[in-house]
Amino acid sequence: GANRILTMDLHAQQIQGFFDIPVDHLYAAPVMYEYLRKKNLPDLVVVSPDVGGLKMAYAYSQTLESGLAIVAKRRKNASEVESMAVIGEVRDKNVLLVDDLTETAGTLVTAAALLKRKKARKITACVSHAILNDVGVSRLRKSAIDELITTDTVLRPVISGVNITTLPVAGLLGEAIKRIHSNSSVTSLFEFKGGRTS
Repeated sequence: GANRILTMDLHAQQIQGFFDIPVDHLYAAPVMYEYLRKKNLPDLVVVSPDVGGLKMAYAYSQTLESGLAIVAKRRKNASEVESMAVIGEVRDKNVLLVDDLTETAGTLVTAAALLKRKKARKITACVSHAILNDVGVSRLRKSAIDELITTDTVLRPVISGVNITTLPVAGLLGEAIKRIHSNSSVTSLFEFKGGRTS
């Protein structure tokens, strides 16, 4: 009975092509930006934990007016990552790792350990969907990540021993639904400084 789909931060945008009804692909970025602006972290560098996330990291760095760096990584297998090098300056900086989702937290935790070795100060991770299985929770508890910022797109039990900030996306979804209903622009929700969040 569905005649339109609203979705948020798809892991691969090509997924939209598998539907024969209109798909509106929303981004959690505006909710994240608002929270991060309030935190007002000084000497901030946005870091992509892999090459695939560079576009997202660049959008964050432009909006937050911060530096940009990338972790060049090599994957051992489906759940283990071996980080290689940091491209960019992170020494004595507050670091914001950005990614779309995490389940085992392998990429984030390995990147955070490398950034700590490179003398980064505080490490914050920002992930749209924190699915987090037992392996991921265990890794985060022992990691160098000071705070994990995520959204409530995924139902998750309370996790002890990990500093998780969960931001609601209901307002963003509600505004998108309202705009669709009134035939207004949904895209303009994600325009910042003349650019786009994606």
